[in-house]
Amino acid sequence: MPNHRPFIGLVVVSTVLFAAGCTSDKPTAQSSAGPSSASSSSPAQGANTGEQSKFFVQADYDAQLAMRTKSAQGPADKPWEQAIDPQMVDTARYKKSGGYHLCFSNAAVNNPWRQVGWKTMQAEVGLHKEITKFTALDAEGKDDKQISDIAELQGKDCDALIVSPNTTATLTPAVEGACGKLPIIMFDRGVDTDCPVTFINPIGGYAFGADGAEFLVEKVPTGGKILALRISPGVDVLETRWSAAKVAFDKSRLKVVGVEFTDGDAAKTKSIVDDYLQREGKIDGVWMDAGATAVAAIEAFEDAGQPVPAFVGEDQQDFLSKWKNDNLTAIAPTYPTYQWRTPIIAALKILKGEEVPKQWKLPQPKITSANLDTYLQPNMPLLHYALCGCENLPGFPENWGGKKG
Repeated sequence: MPNHRPFIGLVVVSTVLFAAGCTSDKPTAQSSAGPSSASSSSPAQGANTGEQSKFFVQADYDAQLAMRTKSAQGPADKPWEQAIDPQMVDTARYKKSGGYHLCFSNAAVNNPWRQVGWKTMQAEVGLHKEITKFTALDAEGKDDKQISDIAELQGKDCDALIVSPNTTATLTPAVEGACGKLPIIMFDRGVDTDCPVTFINPIGGYAFGADGAEFLVEKVPTGGKILALRISPGVDVLETRWSAAKVAFDKSRLKVVGVEFTDGDAAKTKSIVDDYLQREGKIDGVWMDAGATAVAAIEAFEDAGQPVPAFVGEDQQDFLSKWKNDNLTAIAPTYPTYQWRTPIIAALKILKGEEVPKQWKLPQPKITSANLDTYLQPNMPLLHYALCGCENLPGFPENWGGKKG
């Protein structure tokens, strides 16, 4: 746990194990944005992408892809405070005098992205003296534990509850039950209800998935073989990443030879890639819905004596360094970890009776060969995420595992 500037009151956190992998559920309800609809495009011959996800909503897909070219409102140097097309909601009924007890139900810290984000959130808490108590419970990637955690936090005199759900459909009833008792701030992942005061995340999964797939469509020759690597089903932001990629691949002349779940495990990722190289002889592009195991996938090509194809990774330092050092053909869509700062800021605004966006959409940059050097941070650990927005926080870089200089 990072050392940040102390503040009045108690910080209570659960002890967790950094276990790999994450749980999933099958969607049993549609997105709160509207009913599910299939893509209007027909799969190209040989696309092999399967059925469209039940999470796919055409209107949300269209909106997110359009947001990629829109300017965000807010401080230019603080993207975690910016918002794209905000529709503000009144929060006067939640106004109360400080100090504030904020509570947080976290899905897990079971991967590097979540670990970087959690450190960033704690540092943000330390900036605000009006927060006199911060209680966080970690669900360790288990739906049943998070349901219990949300119930427990409702009995701890929390002034506001922040939730990052483990999975979408299963956590919906627990969130709905809490909504009537205190203001709820959702972030990162969503649920199938619009009862939270605000839902905070970057543009979203459709934009992430499309950025990567469109890159491969541009870089891989007609008829090229694409391997799609996913983490697990049932999480909205991951489902929509694949949904958008599927739309792009179905319209293309590329051949998706496999769509496989890796559980976010490096060894399993390498084994999957190796199997496909033996089966197909050659892979021309790799699409991933999250880049934590991108380097493991690249190593599978190297171990097989094969050239590394066009690659979709993420803003993790090991991938960015590999990309730079080996001059790869690559792109890194991002789901910035700076979003972990925003729920704290939002909770304070709500408790002060200030308006917040109902759908708080943060900017979602992509890393290309043109701006790669901007995001390389040689002083940071290989598993650090470049878009943490944490560089100006107390304790950086040491509390994130980095070195000064």
